[in-house]
Amino acid sequence: MRTRVGYSGGTTANPTYLDIGDHAETIQLDFDPQRISYADLLEVYWAAHDPTVKSFSTQYMAAIYYHDQAQRALAEQTKAAEAQKRGQQIHSEIRPASTFYLAEDYHQKYHLRSRSSLFKEMAHHYPQVADLIRSTAVARLNGYIGGYGSLAALEQEIDSLGLSPAGRAELLSIVKG
Repeated sequence: MRTRVGYSGGTTANPTYLDIGDHAETIQLDFDPQRISYADLLEVYWAAHDPTVKSFSTQYMAAIYYHDQAQRALAEQTKAAEAQKRGQQIHSEIRPASTFYLAEDYHQKYHLRSRSSLFKEMAHHYPQVADLIRSTAVARLNGYIGGYGSLAALEQEIDSLGLSPAGRAELLSIVKG
């Protein structure tokens, strides 16, 4: 439903991109378990990176931050399955969730920001940056622009995104490739 980028996992108070301390760059994800399961999200996580590569720094480490014991158990189970499937050690870490610090505004909605006309449309709908960052529609647009989501899925939900006719045409063109 929503994504935000930020910093988590460390002890440094109020980290920033220039002073991240011992935190990792992370994505905070709000999801509706009626639409997608935690197991499905873990499947996407394992497919989205090479977990056999050891991170060269805490800032860029691959990690899953769990919020309860059920999430922890499923994350550990899928990690073990991934190790067996690949026949290699998995370096992605599984840690308890801690304070999430929102990254600076200019880091939010990276893909959408690369399309200035679409970004301006969304900024018009959400003049407060905090509202833009929390918006489900903005998160969906950012994902489609980043190459996540099919044309069929976009066609089903495009009316709910609040785009002008020109914005709709641009987004469809991007997703069609």
